[in-house]
Amino acid sequence: MTTNAPETGSDITIVAVGDIGPDRDDAGELFELNRHVLQAADITFGQLEFVLSDKGFRLPQVRHTVRAKAEDAKSLVEAGFDVVSFAGNHCMDFGPEAMLDTAANLKAAGAEPVGVGRDAHEARQPALVTRNGTEIAFLAYSSVMPHSFWATENRPGCAPMRAYTVYEQIEHDQPGTPARIHTFPHRDDLADLVADVRRQKEAGRFVVVSVHWGIHFIPAVIADYQRDVAHAAIDAGADAVIGHHAHILKGVEVYRGVPIFYSLANFAMDTRITPAHVATKGFQEILALNPDWIPDYEFTFNFPPDSRKTILARFTVRDGFLVDVGFVPGWINDNSQTEPLSSNDPRFSDVVEYLEAISRTAGLRTRYVPDGDFVRPVPADGPCGA
Repeated sequence: MTTNAPETGSDITIVAVGDIGPDRDDAGELFELNRHVLQAADITFGQLEFVLSDKGFRLPQVRHTVRAKAEDAKSLVEAGFDVVSFAGNHCMDFGPEAMLDTAANLKAAGAEPVGVGRDAHEARQPALVTRNGTEIAFLAYSSVMPHSFWATENRPGCAPMRAYTVYEQIEHDQPGTPARIHTFPHRDDLADLVADVRRQKEAGRFVVVSVHWGIHFIPAVIADYQRDVAHAAIDAGADAVIGHHAHILKGVEVYRGVPIFYSLANFAMDTRITPAHVATKGFQEILALNPDWIPDYEFTFNFPPDSRKTILARFTVRDGFLVDVGFVPGWINDNSQTEPLSSNDPRFSDVVEYLEAISRTAGLRTRYVPDGDFVRPVPADGPCGA
């Protein structure tokens, strides 16, 4: 992807990866295969799934959860992370005290937390990072949340980007037939997001919007509200939109020259499970979403086979303009570690072909063009910006 940006400044590289959830003695082990990529970027962004705190207590509305350690924040920073979103459906698993302590632990370790706060105003504040004279603003929101996890004017939580679901009966004379599903962004949340983006653009910043959203484990499907939110963010001035939560890759769209990564999938997710946990009704319902998912109690990585495919997105910024975007395909091993792939690895083509297939299924007009070990998403009807 290229723009008409002036070639006067030094390039800034931003690497963004998917979900991170350490559940081991040494969280740094999760990044042994990829820290060279994370550390080579000028700014590295990730999505945190678990609290990094020993404070608080588990809330009753929480389903599956894990408590990671406060010192794991240091492991993330040592691996190369500069900005970490905690806006998601696990931010309040152990209550507001643990959520705020997690943000404080990240800050103390040297990373900028984003997407959570003592109230909605604080949760909507950007993480600001300056490189080579250019200020980058990261905004983070969540559409997937148990009840009361979102921040309000007088309650801690994450920045909300909620959505509504409407089920339309297609054949009114045929009881029990499947319904058509419609989703819509929450009007006030979307207005807040748009206002946040505009505020950062008016300040002259490059704006990255991260949203914890989407339909987990089901291949290809992108909910209508996701497209609405992404397009509204870009119309307001966002320079990139990245998605998390689905634990599986989703397609990439290029809208008005701006990339939308609907799901960066997993990156460093420990998911230890037991037969007793798998036997619960809640976990059985999740398993049913992907018929290829067979639990394995021996390894730390427990997701459907498609979830092993991932990407490390990379954005190049020059003088405040996005001048290049793409990704390095990755593969997650049994120990939950993402291995960046070279183009001569057969798995490289597996990831690219998978993205091509799910993008077609989702109706995204995107081609994926390899350039060595790097892959660029471009509109199917021509180069980005044409």
